[in-house]
Amino acid sequence: MHGQPRRPKKPEDGAAAVAKAAKLRDLQAQVLHNHHTSTYTEEALGLSFKLLEINPEAYTAWNYRKLALRHNLKEPEAIKSVVDDELRVVEAALRANLKSYGAWYHRKWLLNQKLTPVDSKREFGLLDKLLKLDARNFHTTADGVWTDFSTLHRFLAKSMGVPEEDELKYTMVKICDNFSNYLAWHNRSILLSNLLVQQSKGFESKNKIFKEEFDLVTQALFTDPSDQSGWFYHLWLLAQTSSPDNPQLIASWPCNDAKLSLFHISKSDDLNMVSSSSSICCYSLKDRIVPIVLYFDEPVKGLNSSNVKLNSDLVIGKDIQWRPLSVTDSGHSNCWVTYLEISNKECSSPQQFSVEVGIPCSDDMVSRSGSPCSSPLHFTFTIELSNSNDKPQEIDLFHEPISWNCSESFRSDGNPSCVAFDQLNISNTVVQENSKWHLEGLSDQIDLFRELPDENSKFAKLTLARLLLACAAIKSRGNSLIERKGYCEEALGLFSDLINLDPSHKRYYEDERSLVIMDQVTWKMFEHLFNLTCDMRTFMKYCSVQVKSNSAPLNHVQLCRLSLTCIGFTERMLWVQMLDLSHNSLRSVEGLEALQQLACLNISNNQISSFTSLEPLTKIVSLKALDLSFNQIGAHPIDTTRYICSSPFSHKGEPCEEAFEACRKKNIDVEEFWDAILFFKSVKLVQLDIKGNAVADKDDFRTVVTTLSASLKWLDGTCVH
Repeated sequence: MHGQPRRPKKPEDGAAAVAKAAKLRDLQAQVLHNHHTSTYTEEALGLSFKLLEINPEAYTAWNYRKLALRHNLKEPEAIKSVVDDELRVVEAALRANLKSYGAWYHRKWLLNQKLTPVDSKREFGLLDKLLKLDARNFHTTADGVWTDFSTLHRFLAKSMGVPEEDELKYTMVKICDNFSNYLAWHNRSILLSNLLVQQSKGFESKNKIFKEEFDLVTQALFTDPSDQSGWFYHLWLLAQTSSPDNPQLIASWPCNDAKLSLFHISKSDDLNMVSSSSSICCYSLKDRIVPIVLYFDEPVKGLNSSNVKLNSDLVIGKDIQWRPLSVTDSGHSNCWVTYLEISNKECSSPQQFSVEVGIPCSDDMVSRSGSPCSSPLHFTFTIELSNSNDKPQEIDLFHEPISWNCSESFRSDGNPSCVAFDQLNISNTVVQENSKWHLEGLSDQIDLFRELPDENSKFAKLTLARLLLACAAIKSRGNSLIERKGYCEEALGLFSDLINLDPSHKRYYEDERSLVIMDQVTWKMFEHLFNLTCDMRTFMKYCSVQVKSNSAPLNHVQLCRLSLTCIGFTERMLWVQMLDLSHNSLRSVEGLEALQQLACLNISNNQISSFTSLEPLTKIVSLKALDLSFNQIGAHPIDTTRYICSSPFSHKGEPCEEAFEACRKKNIDVEEFWDAILFFKSVKLVQLDIKGNAVADKDDFRTVVTTLSASLKWLDGTCVH
């Protein structure tokens, strides 16, 4: 692993391993006994030392020694000897396993107790010695959390008051010694970030610093293209130079100046008179609910009613609460939503009500890096409530099953202006004049990597693809659209090459390729919305307005047969009400939760394997028709994706218990269908198509669906109510 050859086993190794295992089991049993009985004698501590010499990853033994240390510190004169003994135990454990998390964290914990003065010369000497034993130090976690050497090194430097500028110089020394020093590259990224934020002397210009860093890492990459450490640092640099310092709102629904209405249509009404060119049909208004969606260019947290102001002459029920639609472990999300519950009585005549959304500068709304939203924004939209005296026919999209063959039950209005596409002014930071990306620098990097001698380097191809896509984002303006297309096409070719070159990461490259395809397709819509170069014929290839008899127009987007494996750029589709993603290779629908206007969704003929992967759909309040036919739900006897959410059987007191009980009353095995129960209790579907999935053939599945879906009218084309 990591370039270290494996030593072939000898016959005597088997017997030695058996003896070692027996000794290990005996020591573990004795240490656990001493731990449970709180025995902290010298003999007991000796047993834990022997265990840690053999297995430094015995976390219970380290915790036991922490308790013993606190117990034995009752004698002040023994403090120094006790601490020295612990330090020696850690060093012995590190000799057995240099990369032992438990050992490094125990040493850091011990020094952090400040029981005795830290012998910095000794500690730095130890680190230097161990770095020489493992110069590459490939031991930081995927999410960038500092571990072992890095954690202790930073702790020592901080405790000694070493300036970060000096630490940065030290990383340069180590990089010059060995380009493969992961620790040095990693620490360099952290130190540079701190110095730039603090605007320390010599670090005032971010552009100048990162240009120098690109030159440095490029030398490393061309010296040894097969080494991974430099590529990771280059990726970090690209992320820093291609993202704004502060999070920005890039899309919203409703958009600025939008006019929303729910049109009631009488049988005598002409479909061409359904809506005017200045209004958009909002289907959720039928339930007196208007979702407001805010989409940021990076995950943020801290949105609440105090920092997102709503002003309206509508009567709005309940307190306004902003909710993240997709949550990371830290509580950050790109997409936030609140629901206006309109409690106005029916108007005697059609009336329009204004809603203003204001987002002032706020230190409470912050990104993962802690940067606040510093760009104040506001937008206004209007809502038209119906005339109660007209007593029009109620809108019903589902008086017959919706067919996804548009020629059968839908007809195109032929004029997208009837839903005011010209008003959907979705903002996008990548096309603004003040883009932070430096096109000249990116172009130079692209030229360099195209000349890289190792044509089969997967790192070079992946980095080149990322550079091309960053450059394509800048080229999304004016006369550069042809160049943008060229960059995207080249990136697609690189991802196709990577799929063949590195099959072990095939799914990752497929997902990246899908994002490029989504970018291209949604940008064609984006071009039309901004009246750029996209002609109507190209736009109508993917977008149309579908009008069904006795109903209202629906904004329809078709993204079929594009080999998509994941979904992206949904911020450009917040206005979509009918979406066809059939005949792709989707394994998840993550991202669709942002489409709060979505009423009809077709994801048939994909690779969806469980109901838990459909969890984002439970957050769409307007969703009424769902086509899941011919996927893989229930086809795998052991489906790990089924357990991406926590066990429902620990949710006592939550609404799911009521759904479980309703199923038990009908003798349904809730342990077998728990994921289906959680899904169907959370959606209010009127039409569901699920034929062609293994789960649809199981006994009791239809009963589960009909028991939990009181609003369901059509199941696989058959009327159930």
